[in-house]
Amino acid sequence: MEYYYLVIVVMLFALAISDLIVGVSNDAVNFLNSAIGSKAASYNVIMIIAALGILVGATFSSGMMEVARKGIFHPEMFYFNEIMIIFMAVMLTDIILLDLFNTYGLPTSTTVSIVFELLGAAVAVSIVKISHIVHHNLSDIFLYINSERALAIISGIFISIVIAFSVGAIIQWIVRMLFTFNTKRTIKIWGGIWGGISVAAISYFMLVKGAKGASFISDASAEWIAANTFQIILFSFIGGSILFQLLISVARVNILKIIVLMGTFALAMAFAGNDLVNFIGVPLAGFESFKAFSASGAEPGAFAMDILTNKVQTPTLFLLIAGLVMALTLRFSKKARSVTATTINLSSQKGGNEQFQSSAFARWLVRWALEIGSTIRKYSPSWFGNFIGKRFDQSVLKRKQRNKQEILAFDLVRASVNLVVAAILISIGTSLKLPLSTTYVTFMVTMGSSLTDQAWGRESAVFRITGVLTVIGGWFLTALSAFAAAFIIAILISFGGMTAIVLISLLVIFLVVKTHVFHNKKEQTAKSEIIAGNIQSKDIVIKCSDNVKSVLISVSKLYYLTIINFTKEKRKALLNVKTEAKEVNKLTKKLKLNVYNTIQKFEEDIESGHHYVQVLDYLKETSNCLQHIINPVFEHVDNNHHPLDADQIKDLLKFNERMAEFFNFSLSILEQHSYKRIDELKNQRDGISEEVNNIKKKLLKKIKQDGVNTRVSMVYLDILTESKNLSLFVTNVIEANMHFMEESEKA
Repeated sequence: MEYYYLVIVVMLFALAISDLIVGVSNDAVNFLNSAIGSKAASYNVIMIIAALGILVGATFSSGMMEVARKGIFHPEMFYFNEIMIIFMAVMLTDIILLDLFNTYGLPTSTTVSIVFELLGAAVAVSIVKISHIVHHNLSDIFLYINSERALAIISGIFISIVIAFSVGAIIQWIVRMLFTFNTKRTIKIWGGIWGGISVAAISYFMLVKGAKGASFISDASAEWIAANTFQIILFSFIGGSILFQLLISVARVNILKIIVLMGTFALAMAFAGNDLVNFIGVPLAGFESFKAFSASGAEPGAFAMDILTNKVQTPTLFLLIAGLVMALTLRFSKKARSVTATTINLSSQKGGNEQFQSSAFARWLVRWALEIGSTIRKYSPSWFGNFIGKRFDQSVLKRKQRNKQEILAFDLVRASVNLVVAAILISIGTSLKLPLSTTYVTFMVTMGSSLTDQAWGRESAVFRITGVLTVIGGWFLTALSAFAAAFIIAILISFGGMTAIVLISLLVIFLVVKTHVFHNKKEQTAKSEIIAGNIQSKDIVIKCSDNVKSVLISVSKLYYLTIINFTKEKRKALLNVKTEAKEVNKLTKKLKLNVYNTIQKFEEDIESGHHYVQVLDYLKETSNCLQHIINPVFEHVDNNHHPLDADQIKDLLKFNERMAEFFNFSLSILEQHSYKRIDELKNQRDGISEEVNNIKKKLLKKIKQDGVNTRVSMVYLDILTESKNLSLFVTNVIEANMHFMEESEKA
């Protein structure tokens, strides 16, 4: 029997490594966002600093491990075999859940997931246990669940959302009022003081709060640090202020970059110190339980787990190994970059393509905010409004844009606020033994500072708010799904034993592999989408032609498949075509949304810019025509309506071949740059238009004679009309691209 549980312990540690990888992919990006978004240093430098912070912070996690042992349930109320079921269910659920969120690039909370998984698994095992005890009923479940502590942890996590957003917004407002967006002058006045505050805050975390949980610091040293807290903070502030002021005045160093990198290091430490428990706390608790069980010689179902109520110091070696795995994951995880992109996009000062669509609530919220803002301005003194306006003047960003300089997602001032405020809030939570969500705190601080910094302007506010609400909604989904999944898995293991564990483990492996394949495909798709906003001016002509060819190839293929599958009534094939057509439409939409950034790169060449806009307009209309053909066709087949008759099928298939020839000729012109044949293409277009008219006349005669079904005839007419429009827009795309290339060559 002991070997059975030894296998489970080994599996727990194997799952812990997997959990570290999927967990860091989601959580660790929280302290990378500010440094990457503001480009405080090169990507490799940022990674090295973050990795060092993780390794140091990992050794501060020992005290937090108690949460996994006794934070959610009363371990003394469970026997060894029951505790191992809880721990196994938690680890299996955690990997599935976090990997799913990583795949879709949504930042979720490893803290919330682990808390609700422990709660769900403990409730499940408690119910099974109660069902076997005479005179016990469901109300006795509170004897097993540490409801008071669990409620405090859960409420602390969700209250941190409001606190982090509010504090981030307020501090950013104060700091921006001091520095403004033009920091060249203000940094000389306030840089030293802000640097001193940053050093004091980071020192407070590293030496005062972090040291209490460190596995390598003696009690005497910890007591000395606690007794001299005020002096440490004071000297850190004074020393930091003097040092940074000298760096600004004498060495002409941009101290904001130093503060951001220090903040990255500190927040990496806060992450490791606070969140490491989420990944290895459960396996370590399982290991301690197994050691106590092995030494006792008792039966698994008779050995009570009082051992978990005692304070246990986690070996520093275990913490360092976990920190090393986290650091390596941080460097090589592709999914981590997907999650990073979501937060940076929502907080970016730049306009352009938005990741999320607007929602009704977001639109109402923006209207409400505009009305309040209008009322405040109405009753505020004009001098006050002018003063605030000058401090938040973003003309420096517009000048950079006019001078073709790169506009960062956000500047170093906001990046430093994001990091310093988040590190302070998380360190306070760590000191109180509250497993605050690093994701929630850093994300909401970033969103609060973005709101204050006017990154959510009228052009982007509805999209950004919808994005934030989507992410927060995902957090609540995390809590519900974590509880439910852990509950179900714990029930299955309780009755299925090792067979259930093996089967669920195989399912976990299968799901992780599937999501990995899906993410790689998604990443390749993103790379293949050549977005004009990300290219240099000298490459725009080449990339424009590539985009036109890519879209027209897709449109040609999807049009052909739509007609073929419509005549054969293949619903599933049409659904696949419809899905692919949506992706083409998304690509053309992205190209149009980035047109403003691209036009900025045309220097003084207005004509080239005009023709480039025309190319994108016609390309978008081409993809719209395709959707206007596919959608009614799919709806018709999906509703099982009457099919085309034999004559209609014959005419449509013949017309499909005519359209295929037209598309092939269009693509050959693009491939060979043989724009002299544009007149021949126009003749083909006119021929298609004439053929459409002839088929329509034939159909109208049949309709008068009542020889065809009305519903299918309407779809048939839609296909013909939109096909005629499609040939027109394709011709216009080719012609506009020709003019664009000619004007670009002249320029």
